Amino acid sequence: MGADNQTWVRGFILLGLSSDWATQVALFVLFSVTYLLTLLGNVLVVLLIRLDSRLHTPMYFFLTNLSLVDVSYATSIVPQMLVHFLAEHKGIPYVSCAAQLFFSLGLGGIEFVLLAVMAYDRYVAVCDPLRYSVIMHGGLCARLAITSWVSGSVNSLVQTTITFQLPMCTNKYIDHISCELLAVVRLACVDTSSNEVAIMVSSIVLLMTPFCLVLLSYIRIISTILKIQSTEGRKKAFHTRASHLTVVVLCYGMAIFTYIQPNPSPSVLQEKLISVFYAILMPVLNPMIYSLRNKEVKGAWQKLLGQLSGLTSKVAT
Repeated sequence: MGADNQTWVRGFILLGLSSDWATQVALFVLFSVTYLLTLLGNVLVVLLIRLDSRLHTPMYFFLTNLSLVDVSYATSIVPQMLVHFLAEHKGIPYVSCAAQLFFSLGLGGIEFVLLAVMAYDRYVAVCDPLRYSVIMHGGLCARLAITSWVSGSVNSLVQTTITFQLPMCTNKYIDHISCELLAVVRLACVDTSSNEVAIMVSSIVLLMTPFCLVLLSYIRIISTILKIQSTEGRKKAFHTRASHLTVVVLCYGMAIFTYIQPNPSPSVLQEKLISVFYAILMPVLNPMIYSLRNKEVKGAWQKLLGQLSGLTSKVAT
């Protein structure tokens, strides 16, 4: 292969969702509002949990981690995407692209493991309530959270390193909304079989294993709920768990569809839409599903509003 074809690119151009100006402006407005809601919702959840001692429990400790992951994940992708909606040149430097891949892939992996940890926490709470505080002690919760963050970060470091060691030659157009793993690997001008194997292995470890643990936890939870004598109690328990399980299935399902699906692989448009789901919808849905619908969080919110109202009255007088 000639020397010209082996030239390494210094930056990339993201093709994004659309080249139509009106569509880009409309998406800019829509995604800006959604991103602000993501920041507001997740920061509010973290503050409420921090300020109200009644929420200092394992479940809300993991929810704090989930909110931090969601805000960070959205921030690793959305601001860059918003800038590109209004920019004529949609370039991203080589180093920035590598950093975006590392953070987005790492935070995504952390969330998959964290959701499995949260399912285990709910399993213990429902199936072994008398020993819950003994099993889910502070030390175990900290170790489970650290495991989530470390496993996702290590996997991302490995994937990012081997991906950006590939010669991209003169290919610089990434047909995606961000520097997503599969989109970047497609730019390589050499055989990428080893990268595809690495992606498959990491997907099995960070996707299928936590997903199976989540399913096992919820199967046990549902079987326990079915034993509840009160019809009203069963309804309430099912309603809460169903919303959680829906989010979990969507979260794991789309990632499995993208990274583990056998040939034919998903289309570029499908990959873009799935990335939009993770970057835009999931971070704004999670605080509503997991936190803001809980009576404990509602109580904490009402208490905080009451305190703020009393403080305002004192200042006014």
